[in-house]
Amino acid sequence: CGCCLPTITMSSAMSASSDLSKTVRDKYMRLPQGDKVQVTYIWIDSTGEGLHCKTRTLESEPKGIEDVPEWNFYGYSVYWPDGSNKDMYLMPVCLFRDPFTLDHNKLVLCEVLRHNREPTGTNLRSSCHQVMEQAGHSHPWFGMEQEYSLLGIDKHPFGWPKNGYPGPQGLHWCGVGTNKVYGRDIAECHYKACLYAGVKITGANAEAVPSQWEFQVGPCEGIAMGDHLWMARFLLHRVCEDFGVVATLDPKPIAGNWHGAGCHTNFSTDAMRNKGGLQHIEEAIEKLSKRHSYHIRMYDPKGGADNSRRLTGTHETSSIHEFSAGIDNRNASIRIPQHVGKDGCGYFEDRRPAANCDPYAVMEAITRTCVLNEAVPVPVGEVP
Repeated sequence: CGCCLPTITMSSAMSASSDLSKTVRDKYMRLPQGDKVQVTYIWIDSTGEGLHCKTRTLESEPKGIEDVPEWNFYGYSVYWPDGSNKDMYLMPVCLFRDPFTLDHNKLVLCEVLRHNREPTGTNLRSSCHQVMEQAGHSHPWFGMEQEYSLLGIDKHPFGWPKNGYPGPQGLHWCGVGTNKVYGRDIAECHYKACLYAGVKITGANAEAVPSQWEFQVGPCEGIAMGDHLWMARFLLHRVCEDFGVVATLDPKPIAGNWHGAGCHTNFSTDAMRNKGGLQHIEEAIEKLSKRHSYHIRMYDPKGGADNSRRLTGTHETSSIHEFSAGIDNRNASIRIPQHVGKDGCGYFEDRRPAANCDPYAVMEAITRTCVLNEAVPVPVGEVP
């Protein structure tokens, strides 16, 4: 009769929403909607880390970003200090397909403007876009490697023993097997969602710490890098909703002898990618060496405080207090890949950005230093 079968209950570490019937949900998601489309507006919040969204109906499918009207939200309702008790404007900037409600519904990334239509303090896309326009002649390419960690809603690492630790890290990197990796379903569903949406995702892998993963986006030219990484982050959080777990971008989610989480950023210009490019790479590294403290401040939302827990000189990181560079050196601030050194052209990898960095801030800083040749002395002060 089945009465003696074991009862399957939701893990206490999973969200209640994940236990809702997806079969019932699918019945409604298959309903026709005529020519009307749902467009979900997505924006970065006042912390510079979190994301918010809301959805509206348009009478027909937008063919481009110019077909998506601006919208607004009440700043006070999400504790936006710039908004006070006034409306904030959502300005559509990049359009994607919606992998959750499917075609012809859309996702749209937005910039946030204050009530006076000036960029908010955490709208770093606005100034980054201006810098990318100034540097357009160099055709800057970026590729970013986003690491993240999976947690239960109790903030315990997903899949870890409740009263202990998994096996030593290292065996888990690109691992295969139930005792090696935790959360592959999430990583693979996220990958497919990105491909469907049109995000320029190029790879994914399990990382050194169990329940830690990485995906790569790019190469993208100019401002598109930030747009695509932010949308990939949104898709990650939405996929995790369905599975009832949390994806954190904390640079050091697990204290102690465990790897942190970064967002290694690969960068090149047209000159670096062509014959003789290694010289241009070395010149850029020399410029970066003179502005280390400036870049550290730009590489996490708290001006370096978050990264100070990660950049310790151990676990494949450099010291936050010193600038270093080398060929195939994963303990350096800047790594020149081995094949780039051999070929004499290509790109370099800045290993300093934290997992929770704003990609627009990272892109702007690198471009200002390496392309626009900004060399204004950076005030000397202790790194957090």
